[in-house]
Amino acid sequence: MKALPRLSFGVGDRFAHEAEAQLAAFEKLAAAGVVVAPVWNKSNREHSFIGSEPASVRDAAARAVAARGWPHPWFVDADHIRLETVDRFLAASDFFTIDVADSIGVPADAGAVAAFSDRHPEFSAPLVIPGIAEPIRLTADALAAIVRTYQAACREAGVIWRHIQAARGDDVVIEVSMDETDAPQTPPELLVILALLAEEGVPLQTIAPKFTGRFNKGVDYVGDLAQFEREFAADVAVCGFASRQYGLPATLKLSVHSGSDKFSLYPVIRRTLASTGAGVHLKTAGTTWLEEVIGLAEAGGDGLALAREIYAYALDHVEEFCAPYASVIDIDRGRLPPAAEVNSWSGPRLAAAIRHVPGCPEFNADMRQLLHVSFKVAAKHGRRYTDLLVANREIVARQVTDNLFERHMRPLFVETA
Repeated sequence: MKALPRLSFGVGDRFAHEAEAQLAAFEKLAAAGVVVAPVWNKSNREHSFIGSEPASVRDAAARAVAARGWPHPWFVDADHIRLETVDRFLAASDFFTIDVADSIGVPADAGAVAAFSDRHPEFSAPLVIPGIAEPIRLTADALAAIVRTYQAACREAGVIWRHIQAARGDDVVIEVSMDETDAPQTPPELLVILALLAEEGVPLQTIAPKFTGRFNKGVDYVGDLAQFEREFAADVAVCGFASRQYGLPATLKLSVHSGSDKFSLYPVIRRTLASTGAGVHLKTAGTTWLEEVIGLAEAGGDGLALAREIYAYALDHVEEFCAPYASVIDIDRGRLPPAAEVNSWSGPRLAAAIRHVPGCPEFNADMRQLLHVSFKVAAKHGRRYTDLLVANREIVARQVTDNLFERHMRPLFVETA
């Protein structure tokens, strides 16, 4: 298998103009003593909205790596693929996020559930897992309920993995994603899921469970931080145990599909990584396009005019843009300022409203969430948008690099206080 380093970080570049600016943040991190592998990701849905192809992601990343002389591993992720969408990604990707959330809860055959229990007598007694204070105890009924809930999803992951393997061989990284579902997976459920995936022969190196709390797009975590810390640490321990117990890759680690900007979680994750030596994959996805809009607003002139237009159009189409993301946004529409008001703002004022700086009185989380899910407005403008990115490359790139390094990478990987 292609080995994924201990620390990896997913970045989105929806319009394929910011790969160098993103890589500059990884360079700053490496200069601070922490080498993290960049993973450029883009989903089939995003390609469809924008009208791009997976090859564009690899091309942009490869150009950036060559231009900046990046000497460390890097990857291109076919993000949230399913069997019906994976083929278009096979040539361009070496990291595949297999999304089986829609198959969670599809009923499993009673005989298959019983057979799994028979093959895994370890669940009939309390399981002592290093790193978890209390043994994991599952009654026969509890184990059967978990298998019934997740067996179909794990079998689907196996089918997709074998399809990828037939086309690409083993020289890829496999992630399994179960985060886009209603209910979080508990550590005991995660352990059973990993056993099911091992039986399917899926050589996953990262798994993205759904954690408790809200992971809304582009804004901070909403939930009990102490509970998340206990859950995250237990999931780390489960991954280590499952790797040894079920023959999964030694590089197996958690993937946190953050929706970006989960600033309050970074100290929690950092503490767990420091105390355990575990790895993590963090996926920030779509906020790069928000930093582009911030840069255009700061640039003034035509850039500011377009940033205002994008917001006005998103406001007029709020139902359309928010519907596909209803489970991962919380927008108070009463806090969305009228377009006429925003049109009176200066570039720095508009940028401050969108830029996620906790404690800044001008920051508007509702505007940020709306714009996060409205990226196809920029696609509608086509060359006008991308030409302005080129014309204002320096100021836009600065927003992208600073956002990644200062607000994400430094607190997650560098800060110790």
